[in-house]
Amino acid sequence: MKITTSSIAFSLICLTLFTITLNSCKIKEKEKEKIETDVFSEADNIISSIKVLEFPDKTFNIVDFGAVADGETNNSAAIKKAIAACTEAGGGKVIIPSGKFLTGPIHLKSNVNLHLEEGAEVLFSKNSKDYLPVVHTSYEGQELMNYSPLIYAYKQNNIAVTGSGTFNGQAGTTNWWPWCGAERYGHLKDAPQQKDAHNLPRLWEMAENNTPVSERVFGEGHQLRPLFIQPFECENVLIQGVTFTNAPFWVIHPIKCNYVRVEGVTVNSHGPNNDGCDPEYSKNVHINKCVFNTGDDCIAIKSGRNNDGRRVNIPSENIVVENCDMKDGHGGVVMGSEISAGVRNVYVRNCKMNSPELDRAIRIKTNTLRGGFVENVYVKNIEVGQVKEAVLKINLFYAIYGPQEGNFMPVVKNIHLQDINVENGGKFGVLIKGRPQSFVKNVTLTNVHIKNAETDLSVENSEPIIFKNTTINGKSYENN
Repeated sequence: MKITTSSIAFSLICLTLFTITLNSCKIKEKEKEKIETDVFSEADNIISSIKVLEFPDKTFNIVDFGAVADGETNNSAAIKKAIAACTEAGGGKVIIPSGKFLTGPIHLKSNVNLHLEEGAEVLFSKNSKDYLPVVHTSYEGQELMNYSPLIYAYKQNNIAVTGSGTFNGQAGTTNWWPWCGAERYGHLKDAPQQKDAHNLPRLWEMAENNTPVSERVFGEGHQLRPLFIQPFECENVLIQGVTFTNAPFWVIHPIKCNYVRVEGVTVNSHGPNNDGCDPEYSKNVHINKCVFNTGDDCIAIKSGRNNDGRRVNIPSENIVVENCDMKDGHGGVVMGSEISAGVRNVYVRNCKMNSPELDRAIRIKTNTLRGGFVENVYVKNIEVGQVKEAVLKINLFYAIYGPQEGNFMPVVKNIHLQDINVENGGKFGVLIKGRPQSFVKNVTLTNVHIKNAETDLSVENSEPIIFKNTTINGKSYENN
């Protein structure tokens, strides 16, 4: 065999190219490992960006402004006076002491910390007229003028609701809940309800036609329930330690807010649409050490419904959920279905999810009327005792209130689950329904172990799931 100079040169070139390729692969693998290692450091950065709120060392006890703790006297005026006095003094703490205090809606102002002492219970009026005049609020992802939320702050800065007491919305089968239209919540046949033509259909039409929010007037004569606590377009918000129960509708709803901390809160409310915490059009949100036992999603991250979401066009982003306990609910941590402006950068870690009435652990729901996107969702260190339907469900065909088909193709990508143990996985370990025109992309399961699921996987219109050290029903799933 004759060896020529040209053949030696060719061999050297091939060896060099092989070495470069090998080194490039090693670099990419190291970069991938670094990304996987460092991704939750970004969650830590988000948490650090949310400053600890400070308030002047001044206190304003509502009893000093005429409040009576008999559970019957309406203390709206006394609480309003205490908040006004606190505001005029430059801020401080408005104290609700031990006892039962009946009130209408509470409107917070900048630099006010509304504090419930141990044994305090705030009972909200059952009379819908007490929640008038209407205010700028929202209903299922669409803005409108409606009944005031029970606790409301509009365009305020540095506000807090703290303490160890209870806010009792007093909603039930005789007030607020029947308006949802379900018999089990007290609705009577032929009684008015939210799906009547003068309610939700009218709001949907107004939103699609870009009717100014100031002209979308509902309230009295309509059956759209108020939110429980809604900071609207606020910055630097703290909700800490308190308990919410018997909510008319969604419970904690920061909308168009920046720098929000929800910590040590208990939501124990099983009414219709009683979502626990729904950040919407909001960013830099930390939900920590909370307990959710709800009639709907425990946490649902949202960004507007249909045309209204596209009009506002503010994605919800940079949201960290950790150390929480999810019990009853339609989902543990959910994105959607009001999601038209998109959701990105969601971090979930160190949570427990367990209940025979918990439908899913992680859920993403949208359709071609909602559109929107969900990207960069990282879930780590989750203990799941029991779910009914699926550990992970991604559904791009979500439907409610009839057909939900339109011209806005949703995009879902970069969904990562790691270090998750599931004792009873429900009907499906993983359930994904993408669309032929929009495959779900880049779903990874690393160190995920699911037991007792009726079906391991049901996956349609999705890129292949990337598995690493994952088992479902004892079967090993591993990409080679």
